[in-house]
Amino acid sequence: MKNAFDKLEEIIAALALSAMTILAFVNVIARYVFSASLSFTDEITTNLFVLLTLIGASIATERNAHLGLGIVTDNVSPRLRKSLAVLANLLGAGFTAVLTYYGVIMAYNEYKLQQVTSGMQLPEWIFGSFVPIGAALLLVRFLQKAIRISKEEVK
Repeated sequence: MKNAFDKLEEIIAALALSAMTILAFVNVIARYVFSASLSFTDEITTNLFVLLTLIGASIATERNAHLGLGIVTDNVSPRLRKSLAVLANLLGAGFTAVLTYYGVIMAYNEYKLQQVTSGMQLPEWIFGSFVPIGAALLLVRFLQKAIRISKEEVK
């Protein structure tokens, strides 16, 4: 059964992907029908892509959909396989913790320096916050998975 956290991730991913699709479609129509490109659509689409990538990685972690190196894990004992799975998730958590940390610093600096986007002149920190938000969600997923695997009995 899906919990609220699962649904939140999926809703964010669906909204981001829908917005990207609509904006890209509108920009194509504007370019070919009116011979005028809407520059702000590229800016929004690129920033939503960052968010979608991190949210998608979080969803993939929950669904066990990340690529693995089966040649290694298939040829070791179940106990070592479990240890490797926990280690892999803890390494992923470590990486995303660093990404979250530096993402917060980046967004804070964008806020402090009052940076604005080039096309829409919106505060850059709004889009910059997509990095620490997405990385934090992914961090939670890696930790959840490491804990879940560590509690499983070795088969």
